[in-house]
Amino acid sequence: MTRPEIDAWFEANRPAILEDYFALLRFPSIGGDPARLPDCVACAEWICDFLRPLGFSAELVRGEGPTPPLVLAERPADEGARTVLLYGHYDVQPVDPVALWETPPFEPTERGGRVHARGAQDDKGQWFALLQGLRAAIARGARLPAIRVVLEGQEESGSGFLAERAHDLRRRLAADVLLVADTGKDASGRPAIVAGLRGVIHFTATLRGPKYDLHSGQHGGLAPNPAQGIAALVATLHNPDGSIAVPGFCDGIVDPTEAEFALATERGFDENAYKEEVGVFPVGGERGVPAIVRNAFRPTIEVNGIHGGYGGPGSKTVIPTHAFAKLSCRLVPDQSPAHVWDCLKAHLEAHCPRGLTLELTEVTGNEPGFRLPIDSPVTRVAQDVLREVDPRGAVFTWEGASIPIVARLRDVTGAAPLLVGFGMQEDRIHCPNESFSLDQFRDLVRWGGLIFPALA
Repeated sequence: MTRPEIDAWFEANRPAILEDYFALLRFPSIGGDPARLPDCVACAEWICDFLRPLGFSAELVRGEGPTPPLVLAERPADEGARTVLLYGHYDVQPVDPVALWETPPFEPTERGGRVHARGAQDDKGQWFALLQGLRAAIARGARLPAIRVVLEGQEESGSGFLAERAHDLRRRLAADVLLVADTGKDASGRPAIVAGLRGVIHFTATLRGPKYDLHSGQHGGLAPNPAQGIAALVATLHNPDGSIAVPGFCDGIVDPTEAEFALATERGFDENAYKEEVGVFPVGGERGVPAIVRNAFRPTIEVNGIHGGYGGPGSKTVIPTHAFAKLSCRLVPDQSPAHVWDCLKAHLEAHCPRGLTLELTEVTGNEPGFRLPIDSPVTRVAQDVLREVDPRGAVFTWEGASIPIVARLRDVTGAAPLLVGFGMQEDRIHCPNESFSLDQFRDLVRWGGLIFPALA
C-alpha cells in the first residue's frame, strides 16, 4: 500500500469513520468508577461488534466484581506471516471539573479541525484510527500478519485485571510484535518511536485525627490537625533542591547511555515554548539536572491532590477529622516497584505527625519502567514506515509517562514492543476539553495502513 492510496480510502470513507468514532466516544467508560461499569461493558461490546466485520473473532473476558472486561480478538494471518498484538485501552479519565468543559465531555464535537471529547485522543482515538488503517489495508488486499487485539478498561487505574489475567492468557496473546498507540509525537510534530517509559505507583495517604470536626477556637493548640499534618507529611518527600528525600527510593537507578542521552537531547528543550504551552517554566524536579533527564530518566514523586476540611465559600473554622493526599510515583528501569513501595511506606510511617493515624490505601500500578533497543529489526521497519507517513522521518523519545501494562505484556507474550503514537501536548489529555485533531487521526490511519503490511 502507498500513502496516497490510504489517503484516498480515508477521504472516501470519512463520514462513516467519524460516525463510528463519535459513537465510541459517547460511552462514558470511566473504568475506575464502579458506577460506570455498565457503560464500560456496553463500550466493550460495541468494540467487539466493530471488530467482527473486519474478520476478527472477538469476545469479552470478564472478571469478578466491578471489573471492566477485556476485549480479546484475533484475525488469522496470511500464510507464513508473523503475529502482531495490538494493545490499547477503552477506559478514560474522570471528567472533573465538568464546569470547565466547553462542550459536554461525552458528546463529541468537531470544531477547528479538532474533535473534543473525553477519550478523543487517550486512548480511544489512537487505537481506533490505527484500526481504520487496518481497514484500509484489508480493503486494498494487502498481505497482513495475524493480528491479536487486547483492549482493557483499567489502564487509567492501574491495569489490575489485565495484569492478573495476562499469564493465563499468554498463549492467546503471544506475538512477535506488541503494537501500542498510546504515546505522542515529538514536540516538533515529527513522529516518535518511544524507546522508554517510566513505571508507576499511585496511592492514597490519609491522616485521621479527632472523632468529629472540632471548633478551631476551642481546640486550636490542643488537637492535632490532620489538614496541617498532611501538608507537613507531603513536604518530607523532597529535599530543598527538589531531589527525592525518601531513603532507598532511588536505589538501582541506571543513567542513560551516551547514545540514548545524545538522541534524547539532540533537539534541545525549549523552555519558553513549554511556558507558552502549559503556563509555567519547567522548574520542577531536581535542580541542576537537564529537563529531558528529569522528565524521562529520573523518578518522581508527585502530589496529585490534597483534600481535607472545609472548602466551600466563606469560612468554617474547624479542625477536620481527617485529610488525605493522592500521590503518584514515576519509576525508571532497574527500580523495583516493591522496593520503592517499602521505602515509601517506611518513610511515611516514620514521619507521621504526632497524635494522628496514617492509612495507606488504593495502592495500584506497581509496574516497572523499561527501555527498548534503538537499533532492532522492528525499529528499523518502523523508521522506514514513518518516513512514508512523514518525510521528515521519526525521532526517538523517552517518555516520562507510563503505560503500566506494557512491560508485563512484553514479558508474558515474548513480543518486541513498538510504541508509536500521534498525541500532542495541545490534546490536553486527562484535562477538561481533551481533543484530537483530524490531521493526527489521519496520520494514525496512514501509520496503521502501512505498518500492518510491513510487519507481515
